Amino acid sequence: MDTPFVLIYFFYGLAFFSMGLLVAMEGGRSTDARLRMALRPLAGFGLVHAAHEWLEMFQEMGHFNEFWSGIYPLFALTILAFSFLSLAAFGSYLVLGSESTWRVSLIIPLGLEAIWVYGLLIFKSKYPVEEIYTIADVWTRYSIAIPAGLLAAAGLVVQQRAFRRAGLVSFGRDSLWASVAFVWYSLVGQLFTTPSSLSPSTYLNADLFQSIFGFSIQLLRAVTATFASLFVIRFLRAFQVESDSKIAELQAAQLHESQQREYLRAELFRRVVGAQEAERQRIARDLHDETGQSLTAIGMGLRGLADQPDAKKRQSTLTQLQSLTSDSIRELQRIISDLRPAHLDDLGLSATVRWYASRVHELTAMQLRVDFEGDEPMLDDAVKITIFRIVQEAINNVVKHAKATTVNVKIHYLQKDVRIHVFDNGVGFEMKDVQSRIGRVSLGLAGMEERAALLGGGVTISSRPGYGTEVEAVIPLEMKGEENT
Repeated sequence: MDTPFVLIYFFYGLAFFSMGLLVAMEGGRSTDARLRMALRPLAGFGLVHAAHEWLEMFQEMGHFNEFWSGIYPLFALTILAFSFLSLAAFGSYLVLGSESTWRVSLIIPLGLEAIWVYGLLIFKSKYPVEEIYTIADVWTRYSIAIPAGLLAAAGLVVQQRAFRRAGLVSFGRDSLWASVAFVWYSLVGQLFTTPSSLSPSTYLNADLFQSIFGFSIQLLRAVTATFASLFVIRFLRAFQVESDSKIAELQAAQLHESQQREYLRAELFRRVVGAQEAERQRIARDLHDETGQSLTAIGMGLRGLADQPDAKKRQSTLTQLQSLTSDSIRELQRIISDLRPAHLDDLGLSATVRWYASRVHELTAMQLRVDFEGDEPMLDDAVKITIFRIVQEAINNVVKHAKATTVNVKIHYLQKDVRIHVFDNGVGFEMKDVQSRIGRVSLGLAGMEERAALLGGGVTISSRPGYGTEVEAVIPLEMKGEENT
């Protein structure tokens, strides 16, 4: 047993085993799909080639019995070829670098395998049996190991450029040094092989290397393998940097989203308050213009009535005051109805919507069709008034702006929400024009969106000139029966 060779094989295998194990554990963390795909065969190369070198160590130590000694050469040759084919796949993936060429990249290791098998078939009939395994080992290094190592080196140069573009300069240097180590490992380490009858190993072999440099080619392979593994392991740290960067980006995105939510909440509160103030102004204006003037006229009429001696004129004045009083009562009822229709409490949402549609039809002669799907559930007051106000606002917008002749209203009661659809055949409008000034709209479209948002719902509006307008809203349901359970 040659102790130095045993140690060389041990550390040679340990270097590639450590690299293969760490690549297998960490390679999946890369955000680069190309590198993530390439590292899989590199992990295979490290683990399988380590097994080959440790088998060489056990063979050197004489631990194989007669049976294993008989099958060892074929087994060792197989895993040696497989390991280098895996290294070739690693280099091919990195060099080609495009997702569309990943399958094509497999042609390179398959081509090397075909050349290797073809050579073995030729050598089997050309060289004596006792020398065939030595020649096969030499041929494996010539036909697979050297091209695979150079491919890996080229791929690592490509990866170095990718690291530099990503701003990971130090990891790019590690990738470049790993490339240099693989060049030495393949060109020098695999060129000087075991002496055999296969040219050029007849003179360019391990004995020549020993005589020139004073140490074995196995030691050079072990040293270059250690350096290659070390620098590959070093650039694996880039994945942690990428992960930290992603975490920082996610934290920044969450902070931005939180700030955006706070801004939207404040904006929604401002718009709701604005809508309330606008509603109060409208009520005050209606009371002043209609009811206030009527009450003023009634008061003036009553004062004049006290000074009126003519019975006929008093009767005429009373009749006029009676009419004004009736008009004022109707106007107050309208205002009260607009604030909260009594039908909502007495008859429910469906009946209230139908009542409102018939009222609009009487005032405008516009055709309104109201359809309901599903059974009306027991609705919270907030949900009920929100749905009614969205329908009311959508119809009011049609009356004010659409110049439509028909309006279709559809309300669909589902298990978890209510879906509202209002469509008219009016003139329509450009959505971008409305969106550009939506911040200044307190009622109307923005009002519907505000009401829906307060209950966790949403409103979608689509329109174009000559097409009409569609308003779709989704309001989540909270049934009383569910709340009480």
